[in-house]
Amino acid sequence: MLKIKQLFSALAKHRLTSERNGGLFELFWKMSETPRDEQTANVLKRAKEENEDSAEKLQAEKKLKTEGEQAEDDKKYPKKKVALLMAYSGKGYYGMQRNPGTSQFRTIEDELVTALVKSGCIPENHGDEMKKMSFQRCARTDKGVSAAGQVVSLKLRLIDDVIEKINEHLPPQIRVLGLKRVTQGFNSKNKCDGRTYTYMLPTVAFSPKDYDPANIAAWSVEPETLKRVNRLFALYKGTHNFHNFTSQRAPTDPSNRRYIMEMSCGEPFIRSNIQFAVITVRGQSFMMHQIRKMIGLVIAVTKGYADEEVIERSWGLEKVDVPKAPGLGLVLDKVHFDRYNKRFGGDGLHERLEWDRENEALQAFKEAHIYPTIVETECQEGSMVSWMATLPIHDFNATATYIGDKKDQKQDNAEVGNDSD
Repeated sequence: MLKIKQLFSALAKHRLTSERNGGLFELFWKMSETPRDEQTANVLKRAKEENEDSAEKLQAEKKLKTEGEQAEDDKKYPKKKVALLMAYSGKGYYGMQRNPGTSQFRTIEDELVTALVKSGCIPENHGDEMKKMSFQRCARTDKGVSAAGQVVSLKLRLIDDVIEKINEHLPPQIRVLGLKRVTQGFNSKNKCDGRTYTYMLPTVAFSPKDYDPANIAAWSVEPETLKRVNRLFALYKGTHNFHNFTSQRAPTDPSNRRYIMEMSCGEPFIRSNIQFAVITVRGQSFMMHQIRKMIGLVIAVTKGYADEEVIERSWGLEKVDVPKAPGLGLVLDKVHFDRYNKRFGGDGLHERLEWDRENEALQAFKEAHIYPTIVETECQEGSMVSWMATLPIHDFNATATYIGDKKDQKQDNAEVGNDSD
């Protein structure tokens, strides 16, 4: 016992001496007093910190390597502002516009951005932040709506065989058909001064309300009926307040005023033993569901559910119950850049945004992917016939209340905010 006391006394004296030599003994003294399990915990903690530092270093090196590769790609293929001509069948997609954070609602832009990254046209981080590539689309098509002439603008690397490489990573129902260099400040939505849509429907939609739609194959629209339909469509020409043809818009909102240049129904034709026709409408721009409601109201009048005066009454400030035709037959057919072409198309530096050379490919895409999808889906699901059965529930004489608001609101929510423009 005495020897132990003498030993600790000597250690205490040595501790005072060691303080003058850098405090090494103090470290030894503290360690001798630390329980063994605490020493083990400290060792493990230091090991964990070293591993974390190593992982962060590795991640930083990987990031530098990726940035280096991207910088090399950007140097080899500088990013240029371009306009891409797109065609797609909208069936199975929740519209054109991408909706970050809603991966269960796949859109056309989701597919396009993935293809742009995989093909090397844009860096991977641009896919998450589309502003980095100055991305813009001409029109936001609704859920299920197709396009034969959509145009998007963005900055991308002009790699070799760029269109072919993008299409390699796209499904067959989505194609990039053309590419043109544009000015640095070009924005496909803001520079677009006109949009043409088509709507393909079975002509049984124009049958009298007492006609049995089960006999759809036997129906053939009369020339006089078609003439009346076109007279009704002609009423839409000009500038009107279309607040009743969309939702959640105050009647006095100036943005409700839209200019329609033309609207008409073409000659009927037969597909799968059913008579179809195509309606064409061109305007500066369209609001959500506007075209489908314009068509829905004319169908209601033609079938005898409403008087013709309801069309002009719908442009007033009161609420009018306007039915919305199915989205299946709607196609964004063409977008127009008349002012841009006039200013830059002849400057010798930029191409006119016209797609005459791509017309053959566009038509082939329509025949292969858009028209067959519309016809087959209509034959299998009968969307137009089912929708016609809902027309009797609309009150076309009422103006104080709008019975379609709640129903339309549910539909708007389901379509994740996408609209026709």
